Amino acid sequence: MPTRRALRLFEEYAQSHRNPLNLRVHWIAVPVIFFSTLGLLHAVPGMDASVYGTVQVIDLVLAAVLLYYASLSVGLAIGMGLFIVLCEWLIGELRFHAPWPLWAICSVLFAGAWTAQFLGHRVEGRKPSFLKDVQFLLVGPAWLLAKSYNRTGIPY
Repeated sequence: MPTRRALRLFEEYAQSHRNPLNLRVHWIAVPVIFFSTLGLLHAVPGMDASVYGTVQVIDLVLAAVLLYYASLSVGLAIGMGLFIVLCEWLIGELRFHAPWPLWAICSVLFAGAWTAQFLGHRVEGRKPSFLKDVQFLLVGPAWLLAKSYNRTGIPY
């Protein structure tokens, strides 16, 4: 069950995401931004370093992200956790099989997705929510997941 805070954040986020074109852009760009950000974090020296035996710095970052999502809804945290697992698998595949370095691939994806986002918001006529409050960078993916849950009847 989403918290009142989650519902309030989703309502506020939705105010600048009503235009159909902007919404379509977000369905693609938000997951790409999340994925590419995670990939870029993996490319930072030391992020894959072990802290406590097998725990890596990146694991601590992801734990903090999942705790944030759990504060909104346990169901959202589970869904975002599954998405993170998918992203981690894709990042591993890119590291070992792509002809270009991970940082280069993720940089291009990140720049392209953000360009699309800003163009979508230009069509929308409203600024991106994160310009008001940085936590909306994490709210966006959860908002899309919540919309997916609502469409499929999955309680969260």
